[in-house]
Amino acid sequence: MTTHRPEQPAPAYVPGHDLLAGKVVVVTAAAGAGIGAAVVRRVLEEGAKAVVFSDTHERRLAEAEAALADEFGADRVRQLVCDVTDETQVQALLDAAEDFGGVDVMVNNAGLGGTASILEMTDEQWSRVLDITLTGTMRCIRAAGARMAAAGRKGVIVNNASVIGWRAQEGQAHYAAAKAGVMALTRCAALDLAPHGIRVNAVSPSLAMHPFLAKVTSDDLLAELKQREAFGRAAEPWEVANVMVFLASDYASYLTGEVVSVSSQHA
Repeated sequence: MTTHRPEQPAPAYVPGHDLLAGKVVVVTAAAGAGIGAAVVRRVLEEGAKAVVFSDTHERRLAEAEAALADEFGADRVRQLVCDVTDETQVQALLDAAEDFGGVDVMVNNAGLGGTASILEMTDEQWSRVLDITLTGTMRCIRAAGARMAAAGRKGVIVNNASVIGWRAQEGQAHYAAAKAGVMALTRCAALDLAPHGIRVNAVSPSLAMHPFLAKVTSDDLLAELKQREAFGRAAEPWEVANVMVFLASDYASYLTGEVVSVSSQHA
C-alpha cells in the first residue's frame, strides 16, 4: 500500500555566516529563478568579495545584475553571457573574474534537460544535452582549474549533478547519462587537481522547485515526484545552494571527489 506523504512546509531561510568571505565566485546558468540564481544570492550573503555569473539569456542577466547591484553593491556583481559549449566564451567568463583578482570558487550549474524515449531520441538531442551538461562542465573545470593552479590558488570547484545520474527515469537517457558523467568527471578531476590543493565536489539534487520546472512539468508529474520525497515537497533552490556553499567553504576542507545527495527521497 502506498503511503501518502503530507507536504511539509519549507523551513525558514538561513542567514549568512560569512562562509565565503573575500572569495571571488563564478557561477554558470544563474540568471533565472533556479539553483544558479540561488547560489549567486547565497554567496553574496556569505560575504563573497564578488560574484561573476553567466547565462545565455542577455535580458535576464541584465535584470538580475541590476537587482543584485541594488541590494549588494555594483562593485560585487558582474554578469556575462556565456554558452558553455563555446571555449572562447568560457575563457571570457574567467577573464571577467580576473578583474576582481581571479576565481576562487567555480560553480558549474549549466545543464540542459528534456524528455524523449531512447526509441525516438535523435543524435542532435543526445549530443546537445551531453555537450552542455557534461562537456560544458568539463570545459569550465579545465579553464578554472588551470587558472587556479597557475596562480597557486587553493580553489574549489562545485558541480551540479542530479539523482537521475543514479536512478532510472523514463525518457531521461540523455540527461541521466550526462549527469552520471558529471559525477564520474567530478571524482577524476578531483584527483587530477588535488596536487594543486584544488578541491572538486558535486551536489546531486532530487527535486528543486522553481518557475521553469513548474512551467515544463505537468501538475500530475510534480505531485508524483513530491511523493517520492520524505517531506512530501520539493526542495527550495536555496536549500541546494546552501550545500553548494558548504562544499565551497573551508568547512569542507577535507572533501574532494565527493557527490553529496541533496535529497529527501526515501528508500
